Amino acid sequence: MNFLTIGHRGVMGVEPENTLRSFTAAQEAGLDVIELDLHLSKDSALVVMHDTDVDRTTDGTGPIADKTLAELRALDAGRGERIPVFEEVLDAVRAPLQAEIKDVRAARALAGVMNERRLADRVEVSSFHDEAIAEIARLVPGVRTALIGSRYGVDIVDRAVGAGASTVCLNIRRLTLEIVEHARGAGLAVIGWVVNTQDHLRLVRALELDGATTDYPEIKRTGRFTA
Repeated sequence: MNFLTIGHRGVMGVEPENTLRSFTAAQEAGLDVIELDLHLSKDSALVVMHDTDVDRTTDGTGPIADKTLAELRALDAGRGERIPVFEEVLDAVRAPLQAEIKDVRAARALAGVMNERRLADRVEVSSFHDEAIAEIARLVPGVRTALIGSRYGVDIVDRAVGAGASTVCLNIRRLTLEIVEHARGAGLAVIGWVVNTQDHLRLVRALELDGATTDYPEIKRTGRFTA
């Protein structure tokens, strides 16, 4: 398997996160996969944002779930960018996507789009929540899924297997050789996040991970030269 570089919310280190501008920049930088986050608006649009509220990344305030798509569209998501919906990202870039879902409701909405557009080969679905992974796998035949772990132990591997995931995406600050070996023994791919420095990248390569999620496009250029 080739070492994958995954653009975190596009290239959020240099462009406004989870915007079409950021996703386009990630594709132009040659990143292998683009990661994004999905929530449902009040009127059930599949909007691309990380937090549950709009406060940090826009000029607005309040929960996403309390706002209609039209209300969300009126906000500035950075440098004049607007909050995109998932379908717009599909049309704006050609790169494979890793779509992180925050809850089971979003999983069901995403499944509808994936089945309609036949996206099982292009979109891998990730989540911190085992039940969301299991639900998308039930609804979308052949979909690839990844379980994300931030604070975790060796049990993350057993959880991933139980949810039917083929990959674990793990916080590199807690990653150990024991966990990597356990994942390998279970047949799982292992992705490390967030890899933003050469020291982080050397660790990822020393552990022989399958890829790295990064905020910066430079990791793509330097990754292949780092032993």
